[in-house]
Amino acid sequence: MHSPVQQPIGSGFSAANTALEVVAGVDLTGKTAVVTGGHSGVGLETTRALSAAGAQVVVPVRDPAKGRARLAGAGDNIEVDRLDLAEPASVDDFAARFVASGRPLHILVNSAGIMGVPLTRDNRGYEAHFATNHLGHFQLVRQLWPALATAGGARVVNVAAWAHRMSPIVFDDPMFEHRGYEWILAYGQSKTANILHAVGITARGADDGIEAFAVHPGAIPSTDLSPWATPDILRAMDLMDEDGNWVIDPEAGKKTPQQGASTQTWMATDPRLTGLGGVYGENNEVSPLVALPEPDDLQALAVVGKTPPGVVPHALDPDVADRLWDLSERLVPGTGIR
Repeated sequence: MHSPVQQPIGSGFSAANTALEVVAGVDLTGKTAVVTGGHSGVGLETTRALSAAGAQVVVPVRDPAKGRARLAGAGDNIEVDRLDLAEPASVDDFAARFVASGRPLHILVNSAGIMGVPLTRDNRGYEAHFATNHLGHFQLVRQLWPALATAGGARVVNVAAWAHRMSPIVFDDPMFEHRGYEWILAYGQSKTANILHAVGITARGADDGIEAFAVHPGAIPSTDLSPWATPDILRAMDLMDEDGNWVIDPEAGKKTPQQGASTQTWMATDPRLTGLGGVYGENNEVSPLVALPEPDDLQALAVVGKTPPGVVPHALDPDVADRLWDLSERLVPGTGIR
């Protein structure tokens, strides 16, 4: 299993492009996509873009009524179903309904997630960031594998984040049972897991034509990803000005939802990425591989817009990806994809 080749490919797009702009000229007629979290924030804009390009888009949400209300007017080729990533039975039920429909799944965008919550455990005792952001999507991919395999060239896109730099997978204590809890470490670990998951999917999907990618969408202050982001915090992070307006600076990673959705939409649809599964992208480009800063500098990474583009080695190591896959299968028993 080889490490992904992290080299820019000259996409022709920039950080300022929107999701609709990167699919201009792309024809997804006859294709089916699933977008978790596809009713809000960057997920909603991804849904709109894929739908505008002709795809039939299924949006699974915890509250279907809320999802339908938010998606009203977004397109006639959008369906809403129920899915709670924190409930294993809900994941199994959604996947079973989709597979039973007999449709191939051409695009799966794992965009849903949580950030910044205090130490919370699900009914299995699993830490909430890891359980929702990684394990829920791990289970979903595994259960949707038959539909992905029949697509004849499916793509999975995991929405990760710059915060993967904050923590590798701490295999000795992934659930914070023996170490002090800090949300940025828990969130960072889950985002590292999202990237390694893409590496693992690609390694196992070759025979079935399945490739996976991971992306950093940027800092999108107008989304509801985290309830902790008060106006004072947003101003301290230079995401909101003194008048309460969003600070938009795409080259510094501060984007509108339409700009934030562009990289995941681009990686889900651009034919030039075929054969490059496992890579991590941001700003509508494959990111460079960068060194992890010294420990004293890590906390500075929490200041949005102060970090250059790039992915660190601990998120791409194929041996670590295998180890995470094995751990995930033990934590979420079920039909395994080896």
